[in-house]
Amino acid sequence: MYYTYVLKSLSHGTLYVGSSENPEKRLAVEHNTGKVRYTKGRMPWVIIYKEPWATRGEAMRREKFLKSGQGRKWLIENIL
Repeated sequence: MYYTYVLKSLSHGTLYVGSSENPEKRLAVEHNTGKVRYTKGRMPWVIIYKEPWATRGEAMRREKFLKSGQGRKWLIENIL
């Protein structure tokens, strides 16, 4: 199982969209320890949304959509 997930920075309020097999582990081991360049300066992060997908490709397609203008609009209207 793969997931598309959305993180929110508690210090800046910004969002980060990603995909992973284990978003909780990725959050703890990479995002909140400064190993991901974009999230490094905006720690700490929390998961505010995630969607399960059967394949990595599906999760990555959804990630790409959520990073688009229309996807950001969907996030604001449905999640935030």
